Amino acid sequence: MTVSAEHIALSVLDLAPIAPGQSARDSFAASVALAQTAEKHGYRRVWYAEHHNMASIASSATSILIGHVAGQTSTIRLGAGGIMLPNHAPLTIAEQFGTLATLYPDRIDLGLGRAPGSDQVTMRAMRRDAQSSDQFPEDVLELQGYLRGESRVPGVQAIPGAGTDVPLYILGSSLFGAQLAAAFGLPYAFASHFSPDALHEAVAIYRRDFTPSRQLAEPHVIAGVNVIAADDAEDAQQQFITTRRARVRGMLSRGPAGNTAGGPANEYSDDEIDQFLTTPNGRGIANMMKYTVAGTPDDVRDYLEAFAVSAQADELIIGFQSQNIADRLRSVELTANAMLGVAA
Repeated sequence: MTVSAEHIALSVLDLAPIAPGQSARDSFAASVALAQTAEKHGYRRVWYAEHHNMASIASSATSILIGHVAGQTSTIRLGAGGIMLPNHAPLTIAEQFGTLATLYPDRIDLGLGRAPGSDQVTMRAMRRDAQSSDQFPEDVLELQGYLRGESRVPGVQAIPGAGTDVPLYILGSSLFGAQLAAAFGLPYAFASHFSPDALHEAVAIYRRDFTPSRQLAEPHVIAGVNVIAADDAEDAQQQFITTRRARVRGMLSRGPAGNTAGGPANEYSDDEIDQFLTTPNGRGIANMMKYTVAGTPDDVRDYLEAFAVSAQADELIIGFQSQNIADRLRSVELTANAMLGVAA
């Protein structure tokens, strides 16, 4: 099958960033504004990812954030991109998302990943078994059973949850997720916005091996991509430089070199970050943003259309990476105008 750039659906991945000098409450307000803007401009869905112990990300209690945003929007789909299922009992997630689907019918998605969404120390603090990822396929089926009202555990039902049939999506950045999504007949979302290397091979395997299911008759690929759209190309490029420096700075601060004897993280100057980006490790981090476009609306349209065809994606989920919320909202508007014909 060949995917064309026509009628590509656009969605939003909101990383719920906590900007320097701001609070988690500020981040939640920004998430509401972002979802309202995406709804106004024709995007299909907004997803939030489960991360833990990260000072710059506010979406750790993912289902609660989804409910908060759902209560302040009307039509746009909202969901997890994703819930790291090995962190949780499938019944608990079925109850959480069953509650959301009961409160906001036909608006809730549930993307599932098998990574911890945290570091090893945090994983232990969450009481997660290091081997829990091995049970991911079985946990997906158990969760699906609860949501369909066809529990695989005799005598146990998800209340709320049973019969809501919340649609499931498999997330991944490796071939494992592609193979699992194909075998289960579920949509597949590839995390190419930060882990780009296996994108094309994974999508090819998923499309080749896809088995139709009760949820999905044909394969559906969602590919992640980063966008910074601005009225002026130079402005967009400067926003990208600032964003990339912030990402590198955050990763260095979380790494072994970022803390001294448990003290505060080192502060790195822009010049130090730029110098680090010329090293092999720095280039490796920079490669995480391989699929990124920063430019005018025309630049963004040309890039996204080509990327969708190359990735064989039915839908693009966009991380709008501007550091400032006003710039992110403008980027959402300009991208919609360029791709969907919605006036900004």
